[in-house]
Amino acid sequence: MILFVIGHLLGNLTIFAGPNGINNYAVHLHELAPLVWGTRIVMGAAVVLHLFLSILITYENAEAKPDRYAVQNSLRATFASKNMIWTGVILGAFIIWHLLQFTFRVTPGLVIAFDAMNRFDVYRMVVAALGGFFTGLAYVVAMISLFLHLSHGIQSVFQTFGLSNGFLLPRWGLIGKVLAVIFLVGFGAIPAVILAGILS
Repeated sequence: MILFVIGHLLGNLTIFAGPNGINNYAVHLHELAPLVWGTRIVMGAAVVLHLFLSILITYENAEAKPDRYAVQNSLRATFASKNMIWTGVILGAFIIWHLLQFTFRVTPGLVIAFDAMNRFDVYRMVVAALGGFFTGLAYVVAMISLFLHLSHGIQSVFQTFGLSNGFLLPRWGLIGKVLAVIFLVGFGAIPAVILAGILS
């Protein structure tokens, strides 16, 4: 899923190359439709599995300690780690909305047009959609949630698979935070510059 996010970010950043950049990228994706849809199906299954395992682990943790501690003294827990379930819920809702909006194109008010080269005008569609204050703000909030979720989640992946110890854990944590910042800046810059009127 992290590799998919990296690839998705690189594709989305073509919007900064202007209409020709992202519209041409969309054409290439359309030419690779079987691969794209195969990837989407695998990613969908991965998200469902991730959701199931997250609920299972949360339930097992609650069963292991049904009574709350009299004193909450978290030495290593962070805001991100304590709120994984909520950032996950926000991301789940965002993914559904994002697919409805830009993949299935069924959300109200979406601008559907073609450019001068008769390519589907992804640039115009995205700029018009994210130029709306509430939609643009929702995307920014979703990217902050992604940042929080992955800043803890990437480290947890290595820990879950036993690839962590006193030496490695801080380094996995650093890698997770760096990647999370890159995703926040990269994805978040798109609605930010559109809302600021820099891309129009």
